[in-house]
Amino acid sequence: MITRTSTRCLRLRVSSKTATASPPSALARPLRAFSSSQEKPAAVKNRIYTPVRRPDDFETYKLLSTSARVPLLTFWTASYCSTCRAVSPILEELINAGVGEEEGGVSYCELEYDSPDIMSSGLGMTYMITSMPTLLSFDRGEPQTDTKVTDPRKMKDREWLKEWIRTEARRRGGGGGGGSPAKGLFGGLFGGESK
Repeated sequence: MITRTSTRCLRLRVSSKTATASPPSALARPLRAFSSSQEKPAAVKNRIYTPVRRPDDFETYKLLSTSARVPLLTFWTASYCSTCRAVSPILEELINAGVGEEEGGVSYCELEYDSPDIMSSGLGMTYMITSMPTLLSFDRGEPQTDTKVTDPRKMKDREWLKEWIRTEARRRGGGGGGGSPAKGLFGGLFGGESK
């Protein structure tokens, strides 16, 4: 004997807020709409990491900021740099005060360029750090060379720093300042061609 299973027909109603499916004779139950991300991102707090003295720590911080989809602001400093000692507390104060949180948040770390492990690894040469202090942002693990700052006068200006932090926080993992091929070989270090 062959038996057939009964087939139910479901009606699907889609409204602007919820999708519901209801059997013809039952009350409508709301279904949870599918989404792979939140509609409105939760407020992200700024994060300050401990100073970097080893390349492994730096790679870890880059990965943490990439997975959180926030840019990593790096402040390259050295023990002999008096300007670095003046700028570092200003940066930490602004980030602790929440500058950039409304725009998506930032992570921050200081890289001690003259620590033996950083010097021997060539990390500064990798990112073309040629002067102290240097501010360099990383988004999606990539250095944003278009917004690299080496001018100490700009770094001492609180209002300018606030705007720089906000600009970098707006990236939210979208990249966009990593340089362009039009700058030539090594980011224009050897006089690239303009097209």
